[in-house]
Amino acid sequence: MTAARSGPAFSLHDIPFSTHGSWFGISPVLAEKSRAEDLHLVSHQNGMHAILRLMPVDATTGDRAGTQVEATPSLLSWTGAAGRIRLAYAAPETVRLRGEGLGLRITAGATALTPFTGTYFYRDPVDGAYVFTSYETGRRYRITVLSGSVAEVSGTQALGSGERGITITTDAGGTWEAAVEELDSARQPQTFSGTFDAVVATAEHAFAAFADAVAPWRSSGTPAAELAAYVLWSATVRPAGLLARPAVLMSKHWMDKVWSWDHCFNALALAPGCPELARDQFALPFDHQDESGALPDSVTHSEVLYNFVKPPIHGWAFGHLRRRLPRPLDQAELAETYGKLERWTDFWLTARRAPGAALPHYQHGNDSGWDNATTFDPERVVVTADLAAFLILQLYELASLASELGRPEDARKWTRTAEETQAALFDELWNGDRFIARSAHGEDTWSSSSLLDLMPAVLGEHLPDDVSAVLAERIEEHLTPHGLATELPGSPHYLADGYWRGPIWAPATVLIEDGLRRAGHHRLADEISSRFRALCETHGFAENFDALAGTGLRDRAYTWTASSYLLLAEAHELRHTAPAAHTGG
Repeated sequence: MTAARSGPAFSLHDIPFSTHGSWFGISPVLAEKSRAEDLHLVSHQNGMHAILRLMPVDATTGDRAGTQVEATPSLLSWTGAAGRIRLAYAAPETVRLRGEGLGLRITAGATALTPFTGTYFYRDPVDGAYVFTSYETGRRYRITVLSGSVAEVSGTQALGSGERGITITTDAGGTWEAAVEELDSARQPQTFSGTFDAVVATAEHAFAAFADAVAPWRSSGTPAAELAAYVLWSATVRPAGLLARPAVLMSKHWMDKVWSWDHCFNALALAPGCPELARDQFALPFDHQDESGALPDSVTHSEVLYNFVKPPIHGWAFGHLRRRLPRPLDQAELAETYGKLERWTDFWLTARRAPGAALPHYQHGNDSGWDNATTFDPERVVVTADLAAFLILQLYELASLASELGRPEDARKWTRTAEETQAALFDELWNGDRFIARSAHGEDTWSSSSLLDLMPAVLGEHLPDDVSAVLAERIEEHLTPHGLATELPGSPHYLADGYWRGPIWAPATVLIEDGLRRAGHHRLADEISSRFRALCETHGFAENFDALAGTGLRDRAYTWTASSYLLLAEAHELRHTAPAAHTGG
């Protein structure tokens, strides 16, 4: 076994410590607006729940010990004046711990609202392990002391409120080891073979292999690539609950779902190095496609939501995905995806087109993915240009697939519908100077200062040159030193932390950069890519970013941001090193 790299260091206040396949992580982040002093084991089965609190203690007095926390992809450590504690994943459901000079108090996790509720604690007479059962996750958490001693036990078999937990320690100069597992009900007693250092080494090699697969092109010019790979690797969960495939959650913070457009960017980033995982990401929402052809808004361990949808970017995404996979898809694979995209497209052409209407509509800003964009201020049930543009690309992709599958009549039908939709887009929503939005219930129209109105740039080569030039000029007005603001900074509606009313977002960046590049606006595409990459390299992989200050906002460990960085960084590296071989944006 060759030596592995420890990987990049990161702050647990931004990114949780976890591993590929696990449903839990170690983090001080307990909820969207809740941070704890101590690290917790936070599970994402049946929601986000802080199950166990991990508190280093003085081995002599049992009092809380001051420590500094450090993390790399394979190792988490607490270091204090008296010693250190280290934690590493031995398996997706198991962490190993080793302490020297410090003890560890493990208690039931708590929030300010419901302290110590929903957790029962006992010692298992079968193997002597200490077990927490969680009502919130419906799972058990078993602590096995491998060496050292249990200095204190509280709350075994107790009902109601009160502290539950154990303190693990050892004599002065000694070490202790323990294992913590998340399990469904019962499992044969574990032997926990292998040294702690061997567990760390195995974890190092597992992450290094993933990083090498996903970002083999990385260099000093793409310094955040390895951390981006870790964000993806650590947010991946094994199949469980309503997720029948390995899934890259948006985050192992509170955004612990798969939304039906976020997944596309993860699939694209993973495609060259992890093709099966990439195809699983693309397919996940389609596993829950309903009888109308609609995709759910989101899917996670114990919940599928259908109250909204997300925009039909899947034709665009599948076209790119096919080109990025290391082997061509066969006819059966193409036919399967064709059927899913056909039903998804029919949903927009039937359920989302009013009688006699040529263009589909959104029922709410949430359907667009731009929940509160100013485009939706006058009304929510709206015909918008971005939706038409995405649908046109999906129709062209269906036409291409139909041709490959030997279905010429279908190919002609989809091409004709694409052309008719594009004609309607310009007839109804282009006023000669800009794209406008229109009420789905009447003739009222309006424009806004939202970048959403400029998203038809994604049509790229399908746009007339004069329209493409106007869109590029207006897009450049949104370009701050850090990237594309989703609302013009000079707009009275601009908000620094306004979600889609100002902050920079990864998907808009990738979609617009790609469309501009396909339309020949390479200078502007290069500048957008450069500024977004620099933003991630400085401020990490947040859900979104302050457009003027650059700081990360909301969830700080967002996978579609990491994937978008990888996509743009890879394309940059390939253009720089082998321009003749690069064909994508």
